[in-house]
Amino acid sequence: MNFPQRRLRRLRRTPALRRLVAETRLGVDDLVAPLFVREGIDEPQPIGSLPGVVQHTRTSLRTEVAELAERGIGSVILFGIPETKDAEGSGAWDPDGIVQKALADLRDDHGDDMVLIADLCVDEYTDHGHCGIVGSDGQVDNDATLELYARAALAQAEAGADIVAPSGMMDGQVMVIRDTLDEEGYDQTAILAYSAKYASALYGPFRDAVDVTIAGGGDRKGYQQDWRNAREGLEEIRADIAEGADMVMVKPALSYLDIIVRARAEFDVPIAAYHVSGEYSMVRAAAANGWIDGDEVALEQITAIKRAGADLILTYFARDLAEALS
Repeated sequence: MNFPQRRLRRLRRTPALRRLVAETRLGVDDLVAPLFVREGIDEPQPIGSLPGVVQHTRTSLRTEVAELAERGIGSVILFGIPETKDAEGSGAWDPDGIVQKALADLRDDHGDDMVLIADLCVDEYTDHGHCGIVGSDGQVDNDATLELYARAALAQAEAGADIVAPSGMMDGQVMVIRDTLDEEGYDQTAILAYSAKYASALYGPFRDAVDVTIAGGGDRKGYQQDWRNAREGLEEIRADIAEGADMVMVKPALSYLDIIVRARAEFDVPIAAYHVSGEYSMVRAAAANGWIDGDEVALEQITAIKRAGADLILTYFARDLAEALS
């Protein structure tokens, strides 16, 4: 009998046929490698909850990025861990701060051949772990924080960042950063806004990586997205584009594929998605126990994010995937 589905099955018969008719093609150019660089260490420090990921020294970071470039990865995003922290997170805009120094190193090494993205927030640099100035009421002061973001954006641009990526979810952050960069002559520095960033329980390993603990057992639910809401996320994206964002991000990625799909249908700017630390670590943990084929699951998950409509994907699997896709 000639069932209609037979046509579909014929095209699944061999790997070559499946490749020929594949609707989604994941490439190395789609990947952005998140990297951590720490001040005051002499050798890379493993991160227990992020197997295979380390806090780099400036030297080991340069080596890692060179090896990523050899594998075809053309973009990295940097997160810094300072030696000391304070209430404002001043290391985020210090010209001698760890990320600014690392940006300069990598710009010297790679010129314009590597896209350098700098995460722009202060939580890694504050002694209270919040993404901004905390007022006497214990809440983050949105408007006072914007000045800090503007200073950090300028420091990152001066150090060589191609793209600054504000992740603090402060209202008006994109507008203030865009105005500051333009006024100071960095009108060609792009902004990747963490627009639909959800207050997810999947960030735990990342906070280990950047040594962040929110004071008093607090959380960021007052300024990050409620994970029950989709329309709200689209409204945040819309607002950031209106303020001048060149690109927008959905974070986490895998748990929010519906947001990526809806954003892709509505907006024409490049859409980034962050396959976050918890999503990565769950795969690594299950693979270590022999429950899944970790490499296959990683490829499946990252391809699903691409299929949903993401133009670029931040993932700790970047190096492994680059080797698999080459």
